[in-house]
Amino acid sequence: MRVGELAARTGVSVRALRYYEEQRLLSAERSPSGQRRYAEGAVERVRLIQQLYAAGLSSRTIAELLPCVVEGRATPELLRRLVAERDQVERRISALVEAGKRLDSVITAATGNMRTGVPCWQEDPEAPDRRP
Repeated sequence: MRVGELAARTGVSVRALRYYEEQRLLSAERSPSGQRRYAEGAVERVRLIQQLYAAGLSSRTIAELLPCVVEGRATPELLRRLVAERDQVERRISALVEAGKRLDSVITAATGNMRTGVPCWQEDPEAPDRRP
Protein backbone atom coordinates (compact mmCIF):
# COMPACT_ATOMS: atom_id res chain seq x y z
CA MET A 1 0.00 0.00 0.00
CA ARG A 2 1.11 3.56 -0.58
CA VAL A 3 2.00 6.02 2.15
CA GLY A 4 -1.29 7.93 1.89
CA GLU A 5 -3.32 4.75 2.34
CA LEU A 6 -1.24 3.72 5.37
CA ALA A 7 -1.73 7.19 6.84
CA ALA A 8 -5.49 6.99 6.28
CA ARG A 9 -5.81 3.48 7.73
CA THR A 10 -3.80 4.28 10.85
CA GLY A 11 -4.74 7.91 11.46
CA VAL A 12 -1.04 8.84 11.42
CA SER A 13 0.24 11.65 9.24
CA VAL A 14 2.43 11.00 6.22
CA ARG A 15 5.08 13.13 7.90
CA ALA A 16 5.01 10.88 11.00
CA LEU A 17 5.35 7.77 8.81
CA ARG A 18 8.41 9.28 7.15
CA TYR A 19 9.81 10.04 10.60
CA TYR A 20 9.24 6.42 11.64
CA GLU A 21 11.29 5.36 8.63
CA GLU A 22 14.09 7.78 9.54
CA GLN A 23 14.13 6.29 13.05
CA ARG A 24 14.16 2.76 11.61
CA LEU A 25 10.83 1.90 13.23
CA LEU A 26 9.13 1.22 9.91
CA SER A 27 10.38 0.17 6.52
CA ALA A 28 9.01 0.45 3.02
CA GLU A 29 10.01 -0.85 -0.35
CA ARG A 30 10.33 1.63 -3.18
CA SER A 31 8.55 1.39 -6.51
CA PRO A 32 10.58 1.97 -9.69
CA SER A 33 9.37 5.59 -9.55
CA GLY A 34 10.57 5.93 -5.94
CA GLN A 35 7.20 5.80 -4.19
CA ARG A 36 7.00 4.08 -0.82
CA ARG A 37 5.17 0.75 -0.70
CA TYR A 38 4.25 -0.79 2.63
CA ALA A 39 3.31 -4.37 3.40
CA GLU A 40 -0.09 -5.08 4.95
CA GLY A 41 1.58 -5.73 8.30
CA ALA A 42 2.66 -2.08 8.44
CA VAL A 43 -0.81 -1.12 9.71
CA GLU A 44 -0.41 -3.13 12.92
CA ARG A 45 3.21 -2.05 13.29
CA VAL A 46 2.25 1.63 13.10
CA ARG A 47 -0.52 1.06 15.66
CA LEU A 48 2.01 -0.62 17.97
CA ILE A 49 4.46 2.25 17.50
CA GLN A 50 1.68 4.71 18.35
CA GLN A 51 0.83 2.75 21.51
CA LEU A 52 4.45 2.72 22.60
CA TYR A 53 4.77 6.47 21.98
CA ALA A 54 1.54 7.04 23.93
CA ALA A 55 3.07 5.04 26.79
CA GLY A 56 5.90 7.57 26.87
CA LEU A 57 8.65 5.59 25.19
CA SER A 58 11.17 7.42 23.02
CA SER A 59 11.78 6.49 19.39
CA ARG A 60 15.22 5.20 20.39
CA THR A 61 13.72 2.90 23.03
CA ILE A 62 10.99 1.76 20.64
CA ALA A 63 13.62 0.91 18.01
CA GLU A 64 15.49 -1.19 20.54
CA LEU A 65 12.37 -2.99 21.76
CA LEU A 66 10.54 -3.61 18.47
CA PRO A 67 12.50 -6.74 17.49
CA CYS A 68 11.52 -8.32 20.79
CA VAL A 69 7.90 -7.19 20.67
CA VAL A 70 7.24 -7.85 16.97
CA GLU A 71 9.50 -10.76 16.10
CA GLY A 72 9.75 -12.45 19.48
CA ARG A 73 13.54 -12.13 19.53
CA ALA A 74 14.07 -11.69 23.24
CA THR A 75 17.26 -11.53 25.22
CA PRO A 76 17.49 -11.21 28.99
CA GLU A 77 18.51 -7.56 28.57
CA LEU A 78 15.53 -6.78 26.33
CA LEU A 79 13.21 -8.50 28.76
CA ARG A 80 14.61 -6.36 31.61
CA ARG A 81 14.06 -3.24 29.47
CA LEU A 82 10.47 -4.23 28.72
CA VAL A 83 9.76 -4.82 32.40
CA ALA A 84 11.39 -1.50 33.33
CA GLU A 85 9.35 0.37 30.70
CA ARG A 86 6.14 -1.32 31.86
CA ASP A 87 6.91 -0.41 35.48
CA GLN A 88 7.50 3.20 34.45
CA VAL A 89 4.17 3.26 32.60
CA GLU A 90 2.42 1.88 35.69
CA ARG A 91 3.98 4.61 37.84
CA ARG A 92 2.72 7.27 35.42
CA ILE A 93 -0.74 5.69 35.46
CA SER A 94 -0.77 5.77 39.27
CA ALA A 95 0.27 9.41 39.27
CA LEU A 96 -2.48 10.26 36.77
CA VAL A 97 -5.09 8.39 38.82
CA GLU A 98 -4.00 10.34 41.92
CA ALA A 99 -4.21 13.62 39.97
CA GLY A 100 -7.70 12.63 38.83
CA LYS A 101 -8.78 12.01 42.43
CA ARG A 102 -7.44 15.41 43.47
CA LEU A 103 -9.30 17.07 40.63
CA ASP A 104 -12.47 15.25 41.67
CA SER A 105 -12.18 16.68 45.18
CA VAL A 106 -11.57 20.19 43.82
CA ILE A 107 -14.57 19.84 41.50
CA THR A 108 -16.73 18.66 44.39
CA ALA A 109 -15.60 21.57 46.57
CA ALA A 110 -16.06 24.09 43.75
CA THR A 111 -19.53 22.76 43.00
CA GLY A 112 -20.49 23.21 46.64
CA ASN A 113 -18.96 26.68 46.70
CA MET A 114 -20.98 27.71 43.67
CA ARG A 115 -24.15 26.90 45.63
CA THR A 116 -23.06 28.68 48.84
CA GLY A 117 -21.01 31.50 47.36
CA VAL A 118 -18.18 30.76 49.81
CA PRO A 119 -14.69 30.75 48.21
CA CYS A 120 -13.06 27.29 48.03
CA TRP A 121 -10.25 28.19 50.40
CA GLN A 122 -12.71 29.21 53.13
CA GLU A 123 -14.70 25.96 53.04
CA ASP A 124 -12.59 24.13 55.63
CA PRO A 125 -11.27 26.36 58.44
CA GLU A 126 -8.91 23.53 59.53
CA ALA A 127 -7.29 23.23 56.10
CA PRO A 128 -4.10 25.16 55.30
CA ASP A 129 -4.50 28.27 53.21
CA ARG A 130 -5.07 27.08 49.62
CA ARG A 131 -5.40 30.43 47.89
CA PRO A 132 -3.66 30.61 44.51
